[in-house]
Amino acid sequence: MANKVTPYKNSQMGKKAQVTQMFDTISEDYDGLNRVISFGIDIKWRKRVVSIIQKTHPESVLDIATGTGDLAINLTQTGAKNIVGLDISPGMLEVGKKKVAQKKLENTIEMVVGDSENLPFENDSFDAVTVAFGVRNFENLDKGLSEIYRVLAKGGTFVVLETSVPTKFPFKQGYTFYTKYILPAIGKIFSKDRSAYSYLSESASVFPHGEAFNNILRKIGFIEVENKPQTLGVASIYVAKK
Repeated sequence: MANKVTPYKNSQMGKKAQVTQMFDTISEDYDGLNRVISFGIDIKWRKRVVSIIQKTHPESVLDIATGTGDLAINLTQTGAKNIVGLDISPGMLEVGKKKVAQKKLENTIEMVVGDSENLPFENDSFDAVTVAFGVRNFENLDKGLSEIYRVLAKGGTFVVLETSVPTKFPFKQGYTFYTKYILPAIGKIFSKDRSAYSYLSESASVFPHGEAFNNILRKIGFIEVENKPQTLGVASIYVAKK
């Protein structure tokens, strides 16, 4: 059975269309709100992803669900000559393109509108693939991960940064309270889309994490799968090979 996460609005509109619309709407607010709701810790998590990729010395990297391009920009530190940032939201990509241009990285980073479940690339195209806070938005998780496996070169590295739920008291209870009440409240105050941050917290709570996600990666065909909990377990970095 395909893994799916509950949509955030109505059943008349497919999850993919809903997610695209949501991120288009919040694109201008996204970076600032990200720093606020994560207390800036997401910057440290992205640096750890870059460090993992850097050790593999990639020539080409695909950053899926690149959003406004934070991770794609950071990935230039790996020395990769070709970095593609792909996202389904044109609004998020427009913000990302401006950031890439400001940093004069247009010759290294290409920002592409695309669907993670139907990647517009040949087999074995990239030495590394990354996804930061994006896999839980896949409409069909198995299909999206299978596409990533297809475009990743043999021996290549796949790294996922995603929210997870702490398992130990009192961190689990504190995380639940924060994501259920505080995060949506911040979204209502600062965001154009009041539903968006409720969706983000709800999708994180039901998304498979830890060993459950490791097993999904193994089922797709990835090897050497491991997860690295971050900051008391509120996020995890998953590393796998093809």
